[in-house]
Amino acid sequence: VSLFDKEAKREVIPQGQVANELQAFEDRPMNYDAWDIDLYYQEKQYPVDELSKWEVLEDGPDRVVVGLEWKFLDSTIRQRISVYAESRAIDFATEIDWQEHSILLKAAFPVAVRSTKATYEIQYGNVERPTHYNTSWDWAKFETVAQKWVDLSERNYGVSLLNDCKYGHDIKNNVMRLTLLKSAIEPDPQADQGLHQFTYGLLPHQGDWYEAKTTQAGYELNFPLRGVISSSAQGTLASSGHLLQVESESTILDTVKKAEDSQELVLRFYEFGNRTDQISVTFPHTLRGVRECNLMEKADKDVEFQGNRFTFTLNPYEIRTFKIK
Repeated sequence: VSLFDKEAKREVIPQGQVANELQAFEDRPMNYDAWDIDLYYQEKQYPVDELSKWEVLEDGPDRVVVGLEWKFLDSTIRQRISVYAESRAIDFATEIDWQEHSILLKAAFPVAVRSTKATYEIQYGNVERPTHYNTSWDWAKFETVAQKWVDLSERNYGVSLLNDCKYGHDIKNNVMRLTLLKSAIEPDPQADQGLHQFTYGLLPHQGDWYEAKTTQAGYELNFPLRGVISSSAQGTLASSGHLLQVESESTILDTVKKAEDSQELVLRFYEFGNRTDQISVTFPHTLRGVRECNLMEKADKDVEFQGNRFTFTLNPYEIRTFKIK
């Protein structure tokens, strides 16, 4: 497989290696079948290489989509691989009719990046994990949880692996893998049986994950903008509008909800880039009050605001919650 980055003038996949390789392993942990993965699962791998069908589904100016179908034992794996004209991401929309037991399924991406640590997104931030087994502590981190993305980067180049619902990952040396299915038999002998639909994506980028806006790309994959066709309404509102506008560099508005014990609007923000950020929040109407609270929506204290706008500061990885009237 060759994946060449024209802007960076470099190959993304090492020469002679296969990207998006589906790998199946016998998975029989010593305890807690539905929860544990033991490292020795890698000793017994089955090839997923029976490609029964492929076709070009779209060939337009905005994107090209290739459809693939594999057979594996009694299961069928279908994918729509999308390459975009205006995006660096490559999406793998996957549908699996899974009929196997005690088999772990992964997607593997060897990348032409060297780093002794990888970054994994967690709730309200990210953590780093080693990509080697130099110590027993490193060895114990062979499978690591992440939410919307993981990343392997050098100082000036890297690759992010995005997903919309799969949270088990392992990155060893330069191979990034995402766990797709586990199919345990205890306590539920029918676990993971049947139809699965999910999407993961590969995002080669210049710079590190922060410069590449990987966090934002993870949100875009999980919460895509959707267009709705509707008839015109005979109302008095303007043809366009917004609930609020947030100006920031490294802050995510993660939660918008009604307060548990009042009619106030709750907004929760967090800083994701390990930097101090200045945030401005603007509403289309005049505010009557802004109060900061904790995660339980208690311990309120007033916050200054000016008309329809208020500002605040977030320290690295800080979380702050506000109630709006």
